[in-house]
Amino acid sequence: MLALDVVTKIWVVGWEADREIELLGGFVVLRESRNSGAAFGLAQGATVVLSVVALGVVAVIARTARRLRSRRWALALGLILGGALGNLVDRLLRDPAPLRGAVVDFIDLPRWPSFNVADSAIVVGGILAVLLSMAGVEPAGHPGPDPAPGDTET
Repeated sequence: MLALDVVTKIWVVGWEADREIELLGGFVVLRESRNSGAAFGLAQGATVVLSVVALGVVAVIARTARRLRSRRWALALGLILGGALGNLVDRLLRDPAPLRGAVVDFIDLPRWPSFNVADSAIVVGGILAVLLSMAGVEPAGHPGPDPAPGDTET
């Protein structure tokens, strides 16, 4: 996810100014924008705080990964980790300064804030984590009453 996010952002940043690509009859528009806040434009200017939160998420997932036995949890946490790292790279390396950089967004849908591959990974990983929790599947591989293929018990 991290590699895909970085590659797509490099591609978008390399475009000419004000370039747009319309997909699906204009339902999806690819255009570069920058976001110094969180999702939905919240917390604009809180880039340092958001960077620290992202570092915390990365640390928690890295610690949890050592005891993972569920492939589905590994997928969910991998998506969240890749997304968090993708946006963290922007915050660390993009202008105006380290820990103050704006995230590159480029996917626009009607009546929805602009987003990127990292944002999508975080959302899909988060939804998967909620579904796994609701199903009783634990990260350590001690599934609830109905274990699924790919989950091992320890």
